[in-house]
Amino acid sequence: MTPSERRILIVVHARRDDTVEAAQRVLTAVRAAGAVPVVSAEDRPELAERLPLDGVETLGVDVGVEDLELAIVLGGDGTILRAAETVRGGTAPILGINMGHVGFLAEIERDDMDDAVRRVIARDYRVEERLALAVKVLDADDRVIFETWALNEATVEKASRERMLEVVMEIDGRPLSSFGCDGVVMATPTGSTAYNFSAGGPVIWPTVEAIAVVPLSAHALFARPLVVSPDATVAVEVLERTSGSGILWCDGRRSHDLPPGARVVARRSSRPVRLARLHPAAFTDRLVRKFRLPVTGWRGSLGGMP
Repeated sequence: MTPSERRILIVVHARRDDTVEAAQRVLTAVRAAGAVPVVSAEDRPELAERLPLDGVETLGVDVGVEDLELAIVLGGDGTILRAAETVRGGTAPILGINMGHVGFLAEIERDDMDDAVRRVIARDYRVEERLALAVKVLDADDRVIFETWALNEATVEKASRERMLEVVMEIDGRPLSSFGCDGVVMATPTGSTAYNFSAGGPVIWPTVEAIAVVPLSAHALFARPLVVSPDATVAVEVLERTSGSGILWCDGRRSHDLPPGARVVARRSSRPVRLARLHPAAFTDRLVRKFRLPVTGWRGSLGGMP
C-alpha cells in the first residue's frame, strides 16, 4: 500500500438493485479521481456477485480502518449505523446518501448523489462530530462483563413479552427512581429522532449536547423523559427481585443479556462519530422535510429579527 494513496470506503445495502447501481457509479467516480475504492468484508461477497470488483480493496484484509479517508454510505439509517460500526476506531467521516425512506442520518438524497460524490472526493465538505455513548454492563459483583458503544441509543429492554422489568435509575451516582417497566432508552441527540422519538422522548437539536433518558411503559408516578448533561453518567440496574431478565441493545445492532442484578452504565464516549456535511441546512428544515410537518401559515422571520 502506498501511503499517499487515498482510500474511500463504500458501504452499500447490497440486496437492493438501486443501491447496487448507485455503488457502480460511486466506484467509477472514485477510480476516476485516482483514489482507491474499498469495501467491507461483509459487503464484498454479495457485491462481487453483481459488480466487477477488480482493483477494489477489502477493509481488514488489504487496508486498515485507520487508513480510510472517508466512507460513502448508500442506504438508509440502518446502513449508516452499520457504517459507523465499520469505521469505529478510525477517523474517517461518513457521508450518508439516502436510498431508504426517512434517512435522518443521511446528508443528501439520491437525486444529488453524483454532485455529492464529486464534492467529497474534492474534499469540499466539513466534518460534524456527534456525541456517542460508551456503554458497560456490570454483573451483580460489579465486574465489567461487556463493553460497547452507541451512536443513537442504548436501550435496556425486557427479554420476554409477558414479563416486566424491575429497574432502578441512577444519575451521577445518585438513585433517582425504581419502577416496573418495559425498558429504558438512553439516547444521544442524534438518536433523539429514532427510538427515543417513538417512545415519547424529546427531539434534541444536534448542537445541544445532552443525553435523553426515557422510561418505556413505566408503572410509576414519576417516569417522565429526562434530559441530562452530556457529561452525566446514567445507570440502569435490573433489580434482583425482577421476575424476568432483560437485554441491552445498542443502535439495534449490538446486544447483551441482562440477568437480575446486572447494571448498565452509559456515559459520553471519548470518541465521537464524524459525519461529512455538504450543506449548512438548519436542523429545523430537516425535521420539517423528513417528518413532512405542516408549516402552512408561516409568515417568515418576525419583524425586527434577523
